[in-house]
Amino acid sequence: MTAKHQFDPTILREYDIRGVVDESLSHDDAYAIGLGFGSMLIERGGSRAAVGYDGRLSSPTLHDAVVAGLRATGVSVTSIGMGPTPMLYYATYALDVDGGIMITGSHNPANYNGFKMVMLKTSFYGEDIQDLGARLARGQVSHGAGDFNSVDIRSRYRQRICEDFKATRRLKIVWDCGNGAAGEVLADLCAHVDADHTILFGDVDGTFPNHHPDPTVAENLDDLIAAVKTQQADIGIGFDGDGDRIGVVDDQGRIIWGDQLLAILAEEVLGDFPGATVIADVKASQALFDRINDLGGKPLMWRTGHSLIKSKMMETGAPLAGEMSGHIFMKDRYYGFDDALYVAMRLAARLAQSDEKLSAMRDRIADMVNTPEIRIDIDEAVKFSSIEAVKTWLVANRDHAVNDIDGVRVNTPDGWWLLRASNTQNVLVARCESSSPEGLERLKAEVRAALAAVSIVTDAL
Repeated sequence: MTAKHQFDPTILREYDIRGVVDESLSHDDAYAIGLGFGSMLIERGGSRAAVGYDGRLSSPTLHDAVVAGLRATGVSVTSIGMGPTPMLYYATYALDVDGGIMITGSHNPANYNGFKMVMLKTSFYGEDIQDLGARLARGQVSHGAGDFNSVDIRSRYRQRICEDFKATRRLKIVWDCGNGAAGEVLADLCAHVDADHTILFGDVDGTFPNHHPDPTVAENLDDLIAAVKTQQADIGIGFDGDGDRIGVVDDQGRIIWGDQLLAILAEEVLGDFPGATVIADVKASQALFDRINDLGGKPLMWRTGHSLIKSKMMETGAPLAGEMSGHIFMKDRYYGFDDALYVAMRLAARLAQSDEKLSAMRDRIADMVNTPEIRIDIDEAVKFSSIEAVKTWLVANRDHAVNDIDGVRVNTPDGWWLLRASNTQNVLVARCESSSPEGLERLKAEVRAALAAVSIVTDAL
């Protein structure tokens, strides 16, 4: 291919690049991403990059294309091979590199793939991604001949994850890898952590033959819940396809959702950092923000998206942040990126150093009546304009307070509802929460009315 390149505009997303392989995303695209990222890295004073890839069938060849593009700009590449996304993030701290690219489709279906990027210890997203696309369209790239080497950092990464695990009692833990990229690292971790471990679907298989690796969807946790109950385990832990999102099940077999997990982790972190800011995304329960306030912290609501949250953490100095999707970010004793394996070890360490059950920690969080994340299928080309249309309709037809930092979060006297466009899937995401079942039904009706007002009809809520 020539240096001048046009991307399918749907793949250049807010906080990563992602598309359907051989449809909206090609190997030429991957090579061009290497060219663009490498050129920008060199302009900013860097010259070395780490590259890793997940367990999807298309990932090895996309990896090779990205590497070729990077080297063609003069960037020297260190490949860390196959593993979870947080291992690539870790590599940008542990190795002598200036940036990194992870080839991963995250929690998307098996025919998707994409790229998560870090440059000079900072998330590469938003305007950076648009700039990358624009410079490739102009053919504005550097030229050189970068070196290549491979390194296996799995044992170093595992050692770092286990560093904070200390136990006064032996736990029984069930793990569900969902055949995702965390499997090999987790097997090594379990061999070095003193607990009774059961691993479900630990073989890395990019076809995901057992269940889809998305722990925000309750049915994907059915096997984990069943195993926790059967084995009377202390905790169940699941991962998404690339190991940066966590799903948790307590000792009673109840799902601990992302905002509830963040509230549990905040108890320990705010004990070490009194008065600190804790960030959660717009999908989180009001009960979480109230709990952070009760613990003496400063709750901050922010936009959904791993890159957006990490940037806000850097801006505010927050030691902890999280999303409903299971991205949890810990700066306390760690690096501040979203690492489901590290979060699992921190949570397990807390349980192993206490006689308290996870269910008791969960029960300290106020119960609200709410929906899970509700996904409403929509054409990629109109999902963002649909949210803008809903916002315009709300201004003209409703008196409720509207928070529009990410979609619309509408506050009412007895609860709230949210509608936003996903940056990773062709869906609108809705969520409702109230203090009563009757209130919840009324809020769901409000969402349906807002959607109907912009000609979107759904039976999802």
